[in-house]
Amino acid sequence: MIHALALILTFQLGGEAAARALGLPVPGPVLGLAALVLALALLPRLAALIRPTAQGILAHLALLFVPAGVGVVGHLGTLGAEAGPLALALVGSTVLAIAVGAGVFVAVARLTGAGEGQDG
Repeated sequence: MIHALALILTFQLGGEAAARALGLPVPGPVLGLAALVLALALLPRLAALIRPTAQGILAHLALLFVPAGVGVVGHLGTLGAEAGPLALALVGSTVLAIAVGAGVFVAVARLTGAGEGQDG
């Protein structure tokens, strides 16, 4: 387990080093994850080594959200003072996302001719 965890963290460190050294606008852990996925695809033995550790991490993934919850509770005063704008932003962005999704759906349906000739 220690070897697999060290390997995962090595890929993360390598991605972080590459992102900083090359000045890329991509987060280092994302680069490290991409490299890890590529390595796992090319080396099945590596996948077999990492699988039990990765499954253990994923099984306890909810624990990683505890710090975010603590941060929210720690800033309840700020959140309360900005409740109106935050609620407006959340509701507005949700409505906008739904509207854009529906618009794209309708546009693609028109472009592909879906629904033509149906009784409705």
